[in-house]
Amino acid sequence: MAPQTQQSATGSDYARMITVAVSAVIAVVGSFIGSGAAGGTPIQDAAGGALAADATVVAPGSGAFSIWSVIYAGLLAYAVWQFFPAQRTAERQRRLGYWIAASLILNAAWILSIQFDQLLLSIPIIIALLLVLIRCFLLARRYRGDGVIDAIITDGTIGLYLGWVTIATVANITAGLVAVGFDGFGLEPDVWGVIVIAVAGLIGIGLALRGEGRLAPTASLCWGIAWVAIARLTGDLMSTPTAMAAITAVVVIVIVTIVARLRATTEDPDRVPAATMV
Repeated sequence: MAPQTQQSATGSDYARMITVAVSAVIAVVGSFIGSGAAGGTPIQDAAGGALAADATVVAPGSGAFSIWSVIYAGLLAYAVWQFFPAQRTAERQRRLGYWIAASLILNAAWILSIQFDQLLLSIPIIIALLLVLIRCFLLARRYRGDGVIDAIITDGTIGLYLGWVTIATVANITAGLVAVGFDGFGLEPDVWGVIVIAVAGLIGIGLALRGEGRLAPTASLCWGIAWVAIARLTGDLMSTPTAMAAITAVVVIVIVTIVARLRATTEDPDRVPAATMV
């Protein structure tokens, strides 16, 4: 049988790749400004400090935000990876490209909304970002890659991005509700902290089951939830019930991920190689 020739990239392929690359640059520049490195106000201090570690009982500690450096590095790596000859016409990249670009633009828009003190506007933006990343996650699962490198760059980056934005969305919505004077229907903040963390935990369980035990979304979501626990046990806004709920959520999500991973690799090890289940 004659070897198959590689399909040539089309104009639409190059348009997609350039769009992703430009969007990645915009997002990284936005993050540079949002971090305060360019003289602007750091995200946690913008919008009246609504997203600071002590703003609400479900706000992660400031150390949690260091994961953005890993996520942005992955996004830049993806922007380069998609230009490789074998990736230019790959069906998964064709399916994912514009969705990833959309996530990058939404990311930059979210930073701008916070920097301009538009906390309420930031909520629909981050919800849209979360929905786009869920779409990316499902597409990456449906259109699988062909090696460990692609799994790390594509699946790993999408997974980390999704997991972190999940906990960030929860914290953002909570901050918005507090800002408009929501009193929690008379319930104590500790009670709401436990409820909100439980919701985040259920989302993590859903991602673990749907993703057949992929590691990246679990790692970043648990990272964020763990920093909620740290902030509630050591920060200015203490809440032991919320911290205990966060620790429990991390343990449960990890266990479900391991079980889902083992089940997937045991039932069909050829379809889902453990080495590529990032």
